[in-house]
Amino acid sequence: MIERLTTQAIDLLKQLIETPSFSSEEEQTAIHIEAWFRLQDIPFKRQKNNVWATNKFFDEAKPSLLLNSHHDTVKPNNGYTKDPFKAIIEDGKLFGLGSNDAGGCLVSLMATFAYFYSRKNLKYNLVLVASAEEESSGHNGLNSMLDIVPKIDVAIIGEPTLMQLAVAEKGLVVFDAKVKGTPSHAAHPNNDNAIYNTVAVLQWFQNYKFERKSQVLGEVKMTVTQINAGKQHNAIPAEVDLVIDVRVNDKYTNSEIEAILKKNAPCTSIHARSLRLNSSSIPLNHELVKAGIAIGRTTYGSPTLSDQAVLTCPSLKLGPGDSTRSHTADEFIYINEIEEGIQIYIELLEKVL
Repeated sequence: MIERLTTQAIDLLKQLIETPSFSSEEEQTAIHIEAWFRLQDIPFKRQKNNVWATNKFFDEAKPSLLLNSHHDTVKPNNGYTKDPFKAIIEDGKLFGLGSNDAGGCLVSLMATFAYFYSRKNLKYNLVLVASAEEESSGHNGLNSMLDIVPKIDVAIIGEPTLMQLAVAEKGLVVFDAKVKGTPSHAAHPNNDNAIYNTVAVLQWFQNYKFERKSQVLGEVKMTVTQINAGKQHNAIPAEVDLVIDVRVNDKYTNSEIEAILKKNAPCTSIHARSLRLNSSSIPLNHELVKAGIAIGRTTYGSPTLSDQAVLTCPSLKLGPGDSTRSHTADEFIYINEIEEGIQIYIELLEKVL
């Protein structure tokens, strides 16, 4: 059964690669996922571009375990030497956009769900969600499903982790800030040039350290990622716009980060775009983590964001593939990583279900 499910999972991944599915444009990959459910004779539901199902013997009296990964992708970058929309296998690698992030994870979780689908007397219900809009943190992704699917008590989020246990993940707050000055003609003296004023502000952001360090996630990481000012060479602008990317550890809430920057940042104004992408974690003594350790997995804290950010329950990030390949040119996943991923997912769940 595992061999058949693995073959079908790889076939589905090839279909997903060859079907463009940028965030908010996942209609066609959702159709492929629906076809896979029909192939397995598993009833499913679809909410916009999110496809979901529960195990055959779902019991409302039991807690529910979410298996989730996404089928949207970023757009391919200009560095591709291979067709990003063609599933190419070379030297044991399956190339194509979304192969690693996160198609391999998704199809592996789907195979795992099918493996346990008809089993009776599970300790947990299983809820599978193949979700949309993860890459854009959109409003019609997993976050939109939490009031539709049964209440989730714990989750496995499929993202490439080399099948190691990401027991915590940094949250994200993006800030827009302004540094103002006095606009004038470039030919005249000006001691309040907004661009020059920005130098000290940039140094402050570069040097500021948040006090609380996480044992798992380390320090909060703050980076100025965009700067924009001026419209023509002979006019000193009135203001400079900055964008600041803050990766938040589990020692701060996003609201605390916002309050600290509003109080201390030496810019004219600063505000958060959203506070909803929180850091997430699962206790090290949770049975999922202990089961993973028992089968030889290691634990770590992840600096990258995923759909864990929209969950309030304990969640574990775990999946085949390597995060460093995500969003790169000629993205790929090893075929044997998918085979191993399905085996490890099943071995892990055998210990907790």
